Amino acid sequence: MLRFIDTDQSRPDKRSEAERRTDFAEIYNPFEDGPAKSQASRCSQCGVPFCQSGCPLQNNIPDWLKLAAEGRMREAYLVSSATSTMPEVCGRICPQDRLCEGACVIEQSGHGAVTIGSVEQYITETAWAEGWVEPVRIGPDRGASVGIIGAGPAGLAAAERLREAGIAVTVYDRYDRVGGLLIYGIPGFKLDKSVVARRVERLQEAGIEFRLNFEVGRDASLEALRAQHSAILIATGVYKARQLACPGAGEGSVVQALDYLTQSNRTGLGDTIDPSSLDALSASGRNVVVIGGGDTAMDCVRTAIRQGAKSVKCLYRRDRENMPGSAREVNHAEEEGVEFVWLSAPQAVLTKGDAVSAVRVQRMKLGDPDASGRRSPVAIEGDVYDEPADMVISALGFSPEDLPVMFDAPGLEVSRWGTVEADADTLMTALDGVFVAGDIYRGASLVVWAMRDGQDAARSITAYIDNRMQVLGAAE
Repeated sequence: MLRFIDTDQSRPDKRSEAERRTDFAEIYNPFEDGPAKSQASRCSQCGVPFCQSGCPLQNNIPDWLKLAAEGRMREAYLVSSATSTMPEVCGRICPQDRLCEGACVIEQSGHGAVTIGSVEQYITETAWAEGWVEPVRIGPDRGASVGIIGAGPAGLAAAERLREAGIAVTVYDRYDRVGGLLIYGIPGFKLDKSVVARRVERLQEAGIEFRLNFEVGRDASLEALRAQHSAILIATGVYKARQLACPGAGEGSVVQALDYLTQSNRTGLGDTIDPSSLDALSASGRNVVVIGGGDTAMDCVRTAIRQGAKSVKCLYRRDRENMPGSAREVNHAEEEGVEFVWLSAPQAVLTKGDAVSAVRVQRMKLGDPDASGRRSPVAIEGDVYDEPADMVISALGFSPEDLPVMFDAPGLEVSRWGTVEADADTLMTALDGVFVAGDIYRGASLVVWAMRDGQDAARSITAYIDNRMQVLGAAE
């Protein structure tokens, strides 16, 4: 260990930009054994592991880095998987530069962080290859069942922990595949779908039932599900697109990011797509403008490149230093040919007939910090120009749907933002036995936070079921 002085920071080799632009395969080649061990050996094993505190899952990162450096990969996997239900997913899509690697002590010392995410992915991929990933260890049967609404990362993490506790689990989801945004929202160049599929298969082998194409409120009310199960977990995520508010941005002229990414992912999965929809949501041969500065915007611009767009530009109203997305993703996008237009906000979407022709852009400058601590964008009077475009994609983030109405559950309390309110310690909502996890609780956030919430909710649900059974036993 402590090799950070004489061993440089390194990641697995990236495929060339020219090659990456032609397909949706993951951009990094697999880490090789020697470089992975060498990178793990750079860990300083500091007394206060800020990398661990910077991780929402509180992964015991120094321990599994030490084990990996010593070549004890099976033990490293056991430590890594003890706190995370999908470590190879986190290793691929977590913004480590803002979490564990950003908090790394040797990063702060100027030597460059250990590339924790790459090592995490390597450890788990080695475990899959060697057959070390065992079936879910199902605990003694508690004679209880839980219904989970939503098959995304929060729901899947909770489902695994509940099965380990000996609780039967049924997961309800309105889509036709398990995985939520892991399948339909995140492009294959960041997360190959086979990575999710093998985790889903493992959960199915553990006896978890998935009821797909199932909409709560259409196929059953929330109250009906409560009657069927000992407890309910709401883990729907947030899917309502925030609308672009400027003249000309009405329905039909602007493409919503999730619609765009979902169709691209469905195409990659081999689904049959309606030809008219395929044309409307394809960037092939078009001048594409994406509006937004988060990770979803990065997914859109990089997808457009791979679809053969004529040009791809990303408009963001602040500068590079103040954007919410991962800096690493911005670098990938620039390598692949995306142009970022900083300090620019859409003033109007212009059309010729029924077709988009340009985005009228207002130049901005940064003013005083807002409530988030970032400097607020302020329009520069008179500094306006037209950016040619024949496809405009809005990637401004997502808001919650109106669950009390959708679920026919007026007793479900929500915040003024529409997120479901719950006790901060137990994650139980205003409805007895109904819990919540993930983005529908905290607002649009990261996959790793959804997994953390799902695991926390599973513990609370298990305690709730045990207490309920004790009360019923005492009554008898």
